[in-house]
Amino acid sequence: MSTPFPSHETAKQAPESVSQPVKIAGNPSLVDPSDAPGFPEGGFTAWGTVLGAFLIQFCGFGYTSVYGVFQGKYFGGLSYRRVDNRAIWIGSVNAFLILSVGLVSGRMVDLGAFYPVMKIGCLLQCFFLFMLSLAKPDGYYQASLIFLSQGIGFGIAIGLTNVPSITVVSHHFQRRRAFAMGIVVAGASLGAILHPIMLNNLINGRLGFANGVRASAGLIGGLLFIANLLMRTRLPPQPKAVSYTRVLQNSSRDGAYICVCIGMAAYEVGFFFEAFYLQLDSTLHGLSQGFSFYSVRLTILNSGSFIGRLAAGVVSAYVGIPNTVVGSSLISSAVLFAMIGLHSEASVAVIAVGYGFCAGGLVAMMGPLISYLTPEISHIGARMGITFAIAGAPICGAFLTSHYIWWKAVVFAGASEPCQAALLVFG
Repeated sequence: MSTPFPSHETAKQAPESVSQPVKIAGNPSLVDPSDAPGFPEGGFTAWGTVLGAFLIQFCGFGYTSVYGVFQGKYFGGLSYRRVDNRAIWIGSVNAFLILSVGLVSGRMVDLGAFYPVMKIGCLLQCFFLFMLSLAKPDGYYQASLIFLSQGIGFGIAIGLTNVPSITVVSHHFQRRRAFAMGIVVAGASLGAILHPIMLNNLINGRLGFANGVRASAGLIGGLLFIANLLMRTRLPPQPKAVSYTRVLQNSSRDGAYICVCIGMAAYEVGFFFEAFYLQLDSTLHGLSQGFSFYSVRLTILNSGSFIGRLAAGVVSAYVGIPNTVVGSSLISSAVLFAMIGLHSEASVAVIAVGYGFCAGGLVAMMGPLISYLTPEISHIGARMGITFAIAGAPICGAFLTSHYIWWKAVVFAGASEPCQAALLVFG
């Protein structure tokens, strides 16, 4: 979403509105095309960039969902409690780094380093996957190698590509930006459906852990190569780079942006709860393992998220980006509270598809919302990185406890999401 300032010669030809905040009356999500004559709003290069960014999300954030498959392998072979705790940290550190590294990668895109950042991130992603294939999950001494490769290395690699893949779309779209970004982030949901099924069959089948991970890494490498060939930046970097200090100062004085950052942090606390614990909740309520894994975690939840992310871009064109975010937040909160009454396969299916659709739509709109609230287009990448970096952590499991007191965790998760809606309305 980062759109660096045009060059000096280009700026002379462009109207003043290109470098000024866009003032929108009425529907805030609709931008007058006359305000952005430099945006192609389509074409082979623009949609090729969207497809490439879609593949980056498919191979990056979408691949993080396979941790459930790896976790079963780690817990199944490791007999020491200390190692089990370390295995739990792998997924948490990975998720933290994916978001926090955006502080660096988002700013690098603003400075015109999109291609180097993407190439380094993609190469590291393949490298650390191959390193992971060298580990033996049934050995105690291998825990450090697994943690370094999958938790730290793989998290940094995806973090380098995550924000830039969303940011670059703003080089080609303004009026259709929300719709294009919705398509891009839908790649993560599709990856969350396909990668776990594929890897589960690979490493638990004839290939085994090492060859299964290598086969997966080969597929990821090929898709990332295609993505790098498709993605293109359009605008040159700002002739004189704006310091990060100035970006932080301007952002700290923007009340609406601060409310969005705090609101997103509050939302993420509840967002991860259903994604992490719906499968366990359904299993403990007597539902079959096959239904819990394939139908809940993959087919229903992530399919709903995929559709929701695509639909959010269309809905926002009619009701506005802020209204779409607020509505999605409130509805997803209501669905979270419904987990208290979970008791059958039908109720699990309704909760999974409802939450996936609403939460997916909200996630799809966070990028366009940050872009909408950023008056200087050279700050978009940095602001997006800041917002993602301070996102909340999945701490709802602490309320669940080892006795599985579901109502406490559900109430905490469900109450955190209306806080985001309130902050957005206030901001």
